[in-house]
Formats: sequence, structure tokens, C-alpha cells
Amino acid sequence: MLDLIRKKKKSVIIKIVFWSIIATFVGTIFLVWGKGDDAGQPTAAFAVEVNGDSIALEDYQSAYANIYRLYQNVYRDQLTPALEKQLNLRQQALDALIEQELLLQQADRLQLRVGKQELVDAIAKIPAFQKDGLFNKETYIQVLRGQRLTPESFESLQERDLLIEKVRNHIRQNITVDESEIQQEYRDRNEKVDLLLVRVDPAAFESRVRIEPAPLQSYFAANVEKFRLPQMASLRYITFDPARYRGEVVLAEDEIKRYYDRNLDRFEIPEQVKAAHILIRTPQGADAKLKEQKRAEAAKILAAIKAGKDFAAAARSLSEDPGSAGTGGDLGSFTRGTMVGPFEEAAFALKVGEVSDIVETTFGFHIIKVSEHTTPRIKAQSEVLAEIKDGLQSEKSAQLALEKALDAFNINRKGGSLEAAAKAAGIEISSTGTFARDTPIGPFGVNAEINNSAFALTSVGELGRPVRTAQGVVLFALEQKLESRVPELKEVRVAVEQAYRQEEGKKLASNQADALLALIRKGGDLSSTAVGAGLSKSRTGLFARARNNFVPQAGVSEGLMTAAFTLTPAAPAAPEVYEIEGSYLIALLAGRQSAEATGMDPAKLGELRTAVLSRKQDEALDKELEGLKAKAKIVYSDAFKALLEG
Repeated sequence: MLDLIRKKKKSVIIKIVFWSIIATFVGTIFLVWGKGDDAGQPTAAFAVEVNGDSIALEDYQSAYANIYRLYQNVYRDQLTPALEKQLNLRQQALDALIEQELLLQQADRLQLRVGKQELVDAIAKIPAFQKDGLFNKETYIQVLRGQRLTPESFESLQERDLLIEKVRNHIRQNITVDESEIQQEYRDRNEKVDLLLVRVDPAAFESRVRIEPAPLQSYFAANVEKFRLPQMASLRYITFDPARYRGEVVLAEDEIKRYYDRNLDRFEIPEQVKAAHILIRTPQGADAKLKEQKRAEAAKILAAIKAGKDFAAAARSLSEDPGSAGTGGDLGSFTRGTMVGPFEEAAFALKVGEVSDIVETTFGFHIIKVSEHTTPRIKAQSEVLAEIKDGLQSEKSAQLALEKALDAFNINRKGGSLEAAAKAAGIEISSTGTFARDTPIGPFGVNAEINNSAFALTSVGELGRPVRTAQGVVLFALEQKLESRVPELKEVRVAVEQAYRQEEGKKLASNQADALLALIRKGGDLSSTAVGAGLSKSRTGLFARARNNFVPQAGVSEGLMTAAFTLTPAAPAAPEVYEIEGSYLIALLAGRQSAEATGMDPAKLGELRTAVLSRKQDEALDKELEGLKAKAKIVYSDAFKALLEG
């Protein structure tokens, strides 16, 4: 059976984290399947061999691509190349594939198998394949077809995942937890310490650094690559501004109609009301008695309005909404989905000029008056004709600008020049000034398309393909290209001096912190020693252990977090100076709040036991995988190495 699974695995894209993905099966792409059923296709080039069993290159590529999409859904626009590198997504995909292969091999050694009924039961439990809570064969086939999978290939994949889970359970099954571990877990979660921190700031020591020619030259020589000048380029360019060509645009009636039809959403007037309100606010968590008192206040105001009191005057003097009371309760116009539910329902149900009964929301009790009610509609073409013409002229003039720029490029790309293109178009030539890769370019700011094209040009005067920008379509030519080089000290002296001061300032600060810690250990008085320029004191307040190792008032430091809970009144000073977020910190115990699990609720103790057991099981699995990986023969193909290097 295991051999059959492996054969299927070579032709069907491997999936990772199956159970987390199957939970949202419908409407998603499986994390690593990606390609659906490729059964019968030739075996692809391999990426990695694990003890002789290969993982296809296309499997790795699909695994990486889909893990990337998973993180992209989480981070969205924040998933920059730098963050992607920090998350190490390529290694994540590779590690997951290798670990799954190692677990399959371990299943073979342990002679573990998945029974047919076991497989059937597992598939039947997947909600995506159910109808009215029961497995439905038609739904099963339909969902698989949507993922381009046959039942046979999916069942092999499912069998494989169940087998991997059996290996994991085999590793976890003998893990136990004793009472001392539960006690320690409770202490780890609930014990707190308070630290006195002495911060030594390197920036305050920079003014003490003397700049001498010889040391500065030595520093520059040792760090010259830090000051290497990047490759630079400058461009000469002409801009085909769409505004120049608006007069050449001719609009036909059918174009106007098509523009109107394809932009109906732009001409839609949503339903909206213009309303004012009076609010009698109720505090959050108010009890029933207080709410009734507030409702009675609102009822009294409502009765006065119905008796003829001016609504706006009542709002100015009685409403507890500071944002609208001063304007007679006016809220302006709003569409559906803007206000909280009960308020919105009441407002849209009112006729113009009508005053509502009392409306209760999470804010309190409202009295609402509607002054305008706009019904939803789509503006007629005649109403928006000027807007349509303006939009069409903008579209067509932008297209004309692009066409003229492309014509100029094509005419001059081989035998012509930017000067010839500029003369023919009647446009003045400008220059960007020099810029480096991935830096702003003159008036165009950060523009990757122009930047990449500029550094791909090889000879002065060579034209780059036109690029659309906010200013118009730009046709440009290389003005100059300066190769990256090591500068002379005089060219970068300001930057070198600044870096030298920072480095020497750090050394002075580090020495000061070491000396201060030594003094404290000898019994020195901290109150008199931790004063002066660059030195400051603060208290963390009581804090517990944190998995992210964040220490209040200090920052993230695994070393300090660990040391903090080993300190005692007899030995209050942390064993070393900690460099955190650019400063040097000395820590002393200022207080401790102990924690013991005695007399704890049995249910809470059970939760602790479960947490400890789960962690120990995960640690056992990680240890087993590390051992398997250490013993494994893992070979990477040349094609895979090239992919990683690229």
C-alpha cells in the first residue's frame, strides 16, 4: 500500500497541512495541490531525494507558491520581499515536504497501515462532502472535479495523510505528564517579577568620540564595503501628456452609450436619509433600573416634541451626543450600512418630517427625525453626459499619448534618438538626475518599471520602452550609467565619520555598562551610580513569562526574560549586560509575585495538564523529526539549487 501511495505522490502535487486546509475546502485552493490530477503524466524532474525517494521539482514549486498565497492572504500588501525572506517561506515549503517524506518512510519501518474502512470513515466526515450532515457521493465527485482531482487520486492523498498522522500519533502516544510538570507550568504562567532597569544609551556617548585622521582611516579601510557607492543612472526623457491630445479626441454616440453602460455603478445614487437625533446615553454595563430611568428621560423629551417643542432646540439643550447636539442633532445624510442596526432600521422606515418612537441601541436611547429621504436610482445618461464625455476624453487622450509615445519609440529605437523624437513631437527634453536601484527617480518617485528598464539599458542614448506614469507616458533614453565602486574617504567622509562615532559610542557605552554591572555586583549603590548623561532608570512593573520574550520597558530579549525569573533577593543582578534595541541594559530584581497551583480548580488543572501534554508531544515529534533528518541522506538536484539561487 505504501508503494502505491508513493507512486501516486510522484504524479499528484503533494499537499501540506491537510487538515487545516480541508476545513475550508469549498472555494479554496489546496495549500500545495495546485495542479489537480496529473495521473499518467511523465515523472517530473526531482528537487530533492530523501533516502532515495524523490520529491518532484514541480511539487516544491507548487508548495512554495501556495504557501506564499497563504501568507499573502494574512499579510496582504505588507508581504514585501524583505518580509518573505524573513519568514523564510522557501525553507518552510522544503522542510514540510522533507518531513512528510521522512514520516512516510518511518511508517514503512513501523509497518503502519491505513485500513479501507478507516479511509472511508475519514472521507465521510469531511463537511465539504456532506449534504444535510451525511456523506453525499454526488457532492464528493463535484467538489473533487472542481479541484481537478479524481476520487482515486484524492483517496490516495487522503490515505497518505492518515498514514502520516498515524506515525505522529505513534510518536506521541507514550508521552506522560507528572504533577511537578503541572506545577511548573502553573508557575511559568502565573509567576511574575518586577525589574529595575538601568539603560545605557550609546547615542549619548557619541559626542565624546574624537575624530582623529589615523583611526578614521583605519576604520574606513576595515569597513570600506559598507560605503561602496551603488550603481547609478540618469535618464533624459520626454513626457507625452494626455492633456496635449484632448483636442484630437472625437467622441461618437455609440461610444458614449458604451461608456455609460459599463460604468453604471459610478452613476448609481444609493438610498439615503438625512436625519437628526437626540441621544440619552446609557453607560456600558448599565443595569435594568438605570436603563429604565434613561428611557423615562427620553420619553419625557419625546412627549414634549409631540406637544410642539422644536426638535432642534430640544437636541441642542438635551441631547447627550456631543458630536451633533450643537447643530440641533443633525447627522447629515447617510446610506444603509452606516449606522448601527436598530437606528438604521428606524431612520429608513420614517417618512420625511416624521419623528420616531424611542429607539434603543448600544449607545442609549434615541429620538430620530428624518428631513430628507432619497430613493435609490441610476442617473440617466443625459444627467451625466458631461461626466461621460470628460471620462471618455481622459481615456482616449491617455491612449493617444501612449500610441504617440510607442510610435516615437519604434521610429527611433534603432537609428534615431530622443532628440529626434522630441523634435517630431514638439516636446522639451528633461533630465531625471542620478538615481540608484530601487530609489526615487526625479519627478516620477518610486517607479519600478522605469528603474528596472533604466539599469537594463547598456549604452548612452539607448531608448527605453515608454512607461505610463501619473504625469503621462514617458519615453526616455540613458543619459549616463555609473558603475558601483569603492569611494575614496573624502567622497564619503560625512557618512564615515557618523558611522565611526556610532561604533565608538557603542564601545564607550558597552564599557560603561560593564563597569556599572561590576560595581553593582560588588555592592555598589545603584541610586548613586546610575546617574549622568546616557544613563537612565526605569521599572518594568510586574510581568509574567511571555513566549515572545517581550520584557516591558526593555524590548524583546530571550536572555533577559530567562534570567529575570532566576533572580533572588540574595542575587538580584542579572548575570550580564543585555543589548536590546540599540541600548545596553542592566537588570536587577525589584520584586517577585510567586504562584503555586495548590487548591486550584480541578478543571483548570486539567487544562494545564492538557497544555503540558500537547507541548511535550510536539517536542517529542520535533525531536524525532530532527533525528530522522540527521540520519537521512538528502540530495538536492542541480535544477533545484539553481531555483533557490535564482
